Amino acid sequence: MKQYRIQITDKALSDLEEIYNYIAEQLQSPEAAMRQFNRIANAIETLDTFPERVKLMETEDEGARGIRQMLVDNFSVFFLIREKDVIITNILYSATDLTTRLRDS
Repeated sequence: MKQYRIQITDKALSDLEEIYNYIAEQLQSPEAAMRQFNRIANAIETLDTFPERVKLMETEDEGARGIRQMLVDNFSVFFLIREKDVIITNILYSATDLTTRLRDS
């Protein structure tokens, strides 16, 4: 079975940190923040095998660029597959205008 190397961009790491900080500080629930962080991190780790199981985005521009969207609870993990690498580009709250936010990042 083909193994992929997972790379997380600085932007995606920043997104994940913002999610953690929002839940821990704004919602005053550091335990929930850590659980959410771990669920997202664990889901990302599963992309090391068969990341193609996640379909391409349906929007024309993002789909053409090869961006895939994996849902984890109320969050979306966006990534590209390049040869033997899975590149995590963004992690965003799913209840926002994701297409606009992706284009702005």
